[in-house]
Amino acid sequence: MVFLREEDVQRLLPMRDAVAVMRETFEALAAGEAGNHPRHRLYVPTGAVLHSLAGWWKGYFGTKVYATHVKHGAHFLVWLCDAATAEPLALLEANHLGQIRTGAASGYATDIMAPREASTLAVIGSGFQSWTQLEAVLAVRRIEQVRVYSRTEDKRTRFAAEAQAAFGVDITAAASAEAAVRDADIIATATWSKDPVIEAAWVKPGAHINAAGSNQAQRGEIPADLVHSARWIAVDSLEQARIEAGDLLLAGDLDKMPIVELQDWGTRSRGARDTTIFKSIGLGVEDVAAAAFVYRRYSGADN
Repeated sequence: MVFLREEDVQRLLPMRDAVAVMRETFEALAAGEAGNHPRHRLYVPTGAVLHSLAGWWKGYFGTKVYATHVKHGAHFLVWLCDAATAEPLALLEANHLGQIRTGAASGYATDIMAPREASTLAVIGSGFQSWTQLEAVLAVRRIEQVRVYSRTEDKRTRFAAEAQAAFGVDITAAASAEAAVRDADIIATATWSKDPVIEAAWVKPGAHINAAGSNQAQRGEIPADLVHSARWIAVDSLEQARIEAGDLLLAGDLDKMPIVELQDWGTRSRGARDTTIFKSIGLGVEDVAAAAFVYRRYSGADN
């Protein structure tokens, strides 16, 4: 069994490949060649939380386990095994793996759901997940302008400058969330907020939204009226959405919403003025598929 560190994951899992892996993952789910086990959480009186989520994908299965404490940070690992023999293959540090696969899932959703001619992107949040949300959209659309907003001016200004230098796209820090969102073709939210960070009135008809910040039932970044205005809402897992998709659960009954699992998007279409939403939750099968890709590339299995 090999031990792969964060630098190995970053080197071996570039975003364009990660988006392709997520495409394969959801196609495999649709074909019955993959499966997912929803996240479970163990709460400790000290304030620490142990999270675990698992899945299988083609010839691999495994689990991601991570420990978090609001005052002391988070630590992520993925254990990858051979599905045919149950032999342990790799243990991966998975902080960056989770960041990359979360962005890549939004990238895949954007590729199949967002307007093909989209050229403007609003990013709400300037933290850990916002970078790969931006990178993933840039991988699937010809974005000409990006506007970034977060509550701290220094952080959003620094994020915009670093992102523009990295990606060579016009990226600016917006003075407000409204200024970022108005007239944007694609909107990405990736914050820690438990309350909505944008308003439905700011979102132009025909926009696509990737809501990636919340995976807890009591937290929602997008408001209920925006959820109800959507022509289509995609989730990575309906089973898991019923447990932790706060953006949707806080808006009402999921059975009365136009929800489709990403694996079942198929030939569904959108009108020019139809708003679409991808509510990202994060699946164990996504982690397993990403870890398997890293392991195969590391071991030379794809050569």
